This record gives sequence, C-alpha cells and structure tokens, in this order.
Amino acid sequence: MARIGGVDLPRNKRGAIALTYIYGIGRTTALNILAQAGVDEHAKVETWSDDNIREISRIVSTEFKTEGELRSEVQMSIKRLMDIACLRGLRHRKGLPVRGQRTRTNARTRKGKRKTVANKKKVTK
Repeated sequence: MARIGGVDLPRNKRGAIALTYIYGIGRTTALNILAQAGVDEHAKVETWSDDNIREISRIVSTEFKTEGELRSEVQMSIKRLMDIACLRGLRHRKGLPVRGQRTRTNARTRKGKRKTVANKKKVTK
C-alpha cells in the first residue's frame, strides 16, 4: 500500500484519483504531480514502483502544504477573522454561511437542524 503524506492511498484506483485522498490535493494538482514524477495518470496505485512512490512523496512533501499543516493554517485564518471581528469572522462565529448565501431558506448545513418556534396564540373574547 502506498503511504504518501500520512495517508494510505487506495490501491485499486487510478493515480490521479488516489492522490485526491490527501487533504489539499485536488484533481489538477494530482495530475501536475504525476506529470512531474513521470508517472502515467491512468496507472493504478498498485502498479506504481517504489521509485515512483518515493518521487511522488518527495514532490508532495516539498512543494505543497497538505494534511495537518494545511488544516492548521486554515483554522488560524478563520480564528484571525473571528478575532478582528470582520463580517466573515462574525458569520463564522454565529455558524451562518460566510459567502453571501441566502439564509431565509436553505443554509441548513451551516445552521444545523431546524429549531421550531411556536406562533403566538391569538386572544379570543
């Protein structure tokens, strides 16, 4: 099994897809890495040689921030926004969508499960 950047890559997937299992590497970046390493993008991970794995691992570790390092950087950026109390930071703090989406309907992923508010009863004479 190929272990790159602290992540076990699935053996039965193509190289370009398998590299996307690493946090911080998407399809385009994965294709660029494979091109630099001289590995066929259609080859499955199980067919990679030890030299290929070593080269890909070297490229990923030297040229890209991935996994824990990237996660901590993202969290620090969010914390900075919250500390300076800008609009994006306040939206993060309240758990609302940050990028201008509507919240009257939708936004359930950020807001969480619905909290039903009962209507006021009308007074009868």
